[in-house]
Amino acid sequence: MQDGRPEETPVSDEQAGLGLDAPAAAPDARAYRVLARKYRPATFEDLIGQEAMVRTLRNAFALNRVHQAYLLTGVRGVGKTTTARILARAFNYEAPARDGQPAINRPTVDMPSLGVHCASIIESRHVDVVEMDAASNTGIDDVREIIESARYKPALARFKVFIIDEVHMLSKAAFNGLLKTLEEPPEHVKFVFATTEIDKVPVTVRSRCQRFDLRRIESGVMVSHLSGICEKEAVRISDAALSLVARAAEGSVRDALSLLDQAIAHGPSSASDLISEESVRDMLGVADNARIIDLFESVMKGDIAAALSQLKEQYDQGADPALIMLDLASFVHFVTLLKLSPCMTVDKAVTEEELKRGRRCAETLSVQSLTRAWQIVTKGLPEIREAPRPLAAADMVLVRIAYAADLPTPEEALRKLAQTPTGPSAGAPAPQGGGRDPSPSAGSARSAVVHATQTVFEPQTAPSSAPRAQIARFEDLVTLAQAQRDIQLRTALERDVRLVRFERGSIEFSLAPGASPQVAAHLMRRLQEWTGERWMVAISTADGAPTISERQQARQREKAVGVRADPLVQSVLERFPGAEIVSVRSTGDDADALSDVAPPVAGDEVVYADQISDEDF
Repeated sequence: MQDGRPEETPVSDEQAGLGLDAPAAAPDARAYRVLARKYRPATFEDLIGQEAMVRTLRNAFALNRVHQAYLLTGVRGVGKTTTARILARAFNYEAPARDGQPAINRPTVDMPSLGVHCASIIESRHVDVVEMDAASNTGIDDVREIIESARYKPALARFKVFIIDEVHMLSKAAFNGLLKTLEEPPEHVKFVFATTEIDKVPVTVRSRCQRFDLRRIESGVMVSHLSGICEKEAVRISDAALSLVARAAEGSVRDALSLLDQAIAHGPSSASDLISEESVRDMLGVADNARIIDLFESVMKGDIAAALSQLKEQYDQGADPALIMLDLASFVHFVTLLKLSPCMTVDKAVTEEELKRGRRCAETLSVQSLTRAWQIVTKGLPEIREAPRPLAAADMVLVRIAYAADLPTPEEALRKLAQTPTGPSAGAPAPQGGGRDPSPSAGSARSAVVHATQTVFEPQTAPSSAPRAQIARFEDLVTLAQAQRDIQLRTALERDVRLVRFERGSIEFSLAPGASPQVAAHLMRRLQEWTGERWMVAISTADGAPTISERQQARQREKAVGVRADPLVQSVLERFPGAEIVSVRSTGDDADALSDVAPPVAGDEVVYADQISDEDF
């Protein structure tokens, strides 16, 4: 030792070449583990929001009804891979007797402490628990390795467990190669599959597995979970900030923990300072909920100037227009639920102020205006995301909502039209300035829209005193079509309609071959217009009566047969070889009569081919 310092051991040239001459790292220097990995569940008790699955598995293990293959599905970050590893622990749990507790050597979901194989399974390094990522191992060769490995018993554990993540990425050949082993695996083999796209997994695979759908985590449960982690990490954060993180995560625990990590880094430098709601809003680029409600109230009142100003103010402070519209759509949905179910259970993430203002909006707004606002916002979101100027696109969405908020429904518009007198007798003033209205404000613009709607419908509104047609028979309908000069409908009724059933207010018929299927819709409109009543017009698959044209043709044939049997007609036909009877008409009959078929009577006139002249008689 020299100068109070320990003597340095000389380093050889070989050690220096291997880098052993570098100074040793501090013993307490360790890599930081992100919260999503640090607080990853290790037992079924640690899983949150999946009570139904845990209860099913607990009962199955208690009854010794453990399935051979499990299929876990759900959105990102809800615990599919984590549940697969916990299942692998449960299959192979083995704990020696300790601290007065008996030894456990059976499959169980109750794992009070780390067993013999638990640590290596959690760290994904156990020889008998094989994890495969199907996104990078998609072929039949990868599955063939699993099939060959399944033939051999486990080396250390009770079961050999194969965990295949993102199983929907396997190829068709790989799925087919796995089917036989999956249906009849050896007793020592268990399969656990995880996927985010269950529809891409063949039904032949799904039918061989016990399926569990992992649900999104509710906001209230997520806030409680994040609050407990913040206490363990000695981080001070407001409840409003945690609610923002939970909403942004959209039910994904991994996303929530990643956002919480980011919020801690974005917050104050001192660990003793509180992470505020404003800090998290700046990090996420979302708007204040109170300001979203202000925007909603302004746009639903038709105050478009105030709404555009509020949107621009939020945009200048860093809020994304698409996220503002998404929050606006969420509040529209929230108000609609309060309107339809005032006593519903409110999410814990909703503040008291949001609930109070939401109920006030639900009392004043109609369901029609809320549904219109929802449709406009949801259809405008893709436009905002794809527009080169998102703020301008969001402005136009607000304009559409404001000008449509107070528009009446079609039923209300028709009701107002029926109560509004029309024509010169109404005493309406003539338009000024060449028929041009002055430039409307937001409120008068909606009135102008309603007035335009009335003007469009006025020509179609029949006077209440106009006589209505009465139709007692199908033939009356044909006559009415002739009287109304609807030649197209009359022709279709005669040639294409085979009547099945006719009642007042209801017609059922089948169509002749080659007829247009639009006959029913056209007939329904005309009947309502002519009679003032709504008729039910249906096309039937049953065989209806012959059409009017077919009946007329049959009547002509019967007349021709009867006339041909007359001795005088027979002598004429024999005298003029090649002559034919073209038609038979009774003197004074209308060619377009719709009466029933009658047998030929005396006085019928016989019409022959054109080559027969008067001189021949």
